[in-house]
Amino acid sequence: MSKMYETLEYEIKDNIITIRLNRPEVHNAFNDVMLAELVDILESVDGTDDIRVVIFTGEGKSFSAGADLNWMRKMIDYTYEENLADSIMISKVFHKIYTLKKPVIAAINGAAIGGGMGFVGASDIVIGSDRAKFSLSEVRIGVVPACISPYLIKKVGEGVLKELFITGMRFDADKALDIKLINYKVEHEKLMEFALEKAKELLLCGPNAIAVCKQLFLKVPEMDLQTAYDYTAEVIARQRISDEAQEGMKAFLEKRAPGWQKG
Repeated sequence: MSKMYETLEYEIKDNIITIRLNRPEVHNAFNDVMLAELVDILESVDGTDDIRVVIFTGEGKSFSAGADLNWMRKMIDYTYEENLADSIMISKVFHKIYTLKKPVIAAINGAAIGGGMGFVGASDIVIGSDRAKFSLSEVRIGVVPACISPYLIKKVGEGVLKELFITGMRFDADKALDIKLINYKVEHEKLMEFALEKAKELLLCGPNAIAVCKQLFLKVPEMDLQTAYDYTAEVIARQRISDEAQEGMKAFLEKRAPGWQKG
C-alpha cells in the first residue's frame, strides 16, 4: 500500500496497520471524503495478506466527533435520496469494519461522539484512554444513531443502550468499561503501546482462524439451534483439514512455532 489520503494517515509495521483519523482541527469529524477514504483503505487492507491487524485511533485530542458540521449544514437542504446515499456510505464503513477478515482494534484517545461511536461498536477490541469520553448525542439535535446501532446493540444489548440512545448523555471510560462498550481502560500515555501489545498477541494466532471466528459472530446469532448445530460442525471439520490448522497442530505437537509466527 502506498496511497495518500486527505483525511487519514497510516503506518504499516510488522504486519500491523495503524490508521489515524486525521482532521484534528475539527476533532476528526467525518465527512463524505473521510467516509470514502475509510472504505478505500479497508478494502485495500482486506485484499492483502501482508496486513494482519488493524488499529484505529485519532490524531490530536479527540478520536472522532461524528459528522462534520459543514457537512451537516449541507444536509439540511438534501432530499431524501441524497440523505439516503450519504447514510449508505456511513453504513458501509462500519459494515466493512465489522466484517473485515482481519481483527480491528480501536484505540479511543479522546472524545468519541455520535457517529464516532460506530468504531466502538464495530471494532473487535476497544481500548479507552482514561481521557476518553463517549456520547450517542444524536437525539440532542433531533436525529438518531441509526447506522451504528446494529453494532452497538450486538455488543452490549438493549438494556444499557436505550438510556444512552434516548438521552444523549456523555460518559467516561469507567462507565464504558462497566457496560462493556470497551474492553480495556488504560492511562492515556500508554494507549498506543497497549494497543500494539494487543495487536502483537493477535499475530500469534492463525490469520484464517481469526477470520473464521469473526464469521461465527456474523452468522451464528441469526441461526436456530439445529442450523447452528450443523453449520458449526462443518466449520470446524473444514478448518481442521485446512493448511493453516494442519500446520498449527503439527507445530504444537512438535513444540515449535507455526509458520505464520515466523514471517
